[in-house]
Amino acid sequence: MSITLLFLVLTIATSVASPLNQIHLLKPHPGSAGHKHSKLNCLSWRLAVETNNIQKWKQVPEACENYVGHYMLGKQYRKDVDLVAAEAYEYAKGLNITKDGKDVWVFDIDETTLSNLPYYARDTVAFGAIPYNATAFNAWIEEAAGPAIPGTLKLYKRLIKLGFKIVFLTGTEAAYAEARTKNMKAIGYTKWEKLIYKEEGDGSGVVYKQAKRKALEEAGYRIRGNMGDQWSDLLGTNAGDRVFKVPDPMYYIG
Repeated sequence: MSITLLFLVLTIATSVASPLNQIHLLKPHPGSAGHKHSKLNCLSWRLAVETNNIQKWKQVPEACENYVGHYMLGKQYRKDVDLVAAEAYEYAKGLNITKDGKDVWVFDIDETTLSNLPYYARDTVAFGAIPYNATAFNAWIEEAAGPAIPGTLKLYKRLIKLGFKIVFLTGTEAAYAEARTKNMKAIGYTKWEKLIYKEEGDGSGVVYKQAKRKALEEAGYRIRGNMGDQWSDLLGTNAGDRVFKVPDPMYYIG
């Protein structure tokens, strides 16, 4: 066997053996690169989702499951998050941070600081192409196994060095606070001013998030930055001086 052929065989074998590369072994479909699949251009669909031009959608179109999977597990998603985080840091380091401990940066958790991709990559979830199952997702939270999103974790550490106080404002229900807090600490989010979970009766989406931000400002905090993966994290009153959205084409929260 020639050296060139041996190298090719070893390369293919290594690729097949790696679970992280499995999404890339799928047979390419029209739509994987954003081309038309039936009557739907999946790249255009994702852009419309991220810009909030498509709203109140229930699940990823079946035709775009592979496209969303390739995007989320591929390099582009990581690059997109890294760019948002880099821009946020450039903004943050230009601010005048006071020494009274009231300058805060608000982070969402799911798909903003902590990734649920190991769950969403399951066949029973299909990157959001299968209807949401609250029981299954809550069981996943209890596993406390979500990895950090690298770009956001780096930003979090940089903001602390700049003197910001960190507030995590999540839609995760308070019943799962112990598991989620354990998960956050395990992946590197070990310091915060407040970690706010949703209590019964808090509502959801924009209503819930804006109420909690209003309470922060009424307590004397200044929200200098606000980052989330959903527009409902960023819209409404008391949103902060500037908002930053990271990509998430897997689900919609209004």
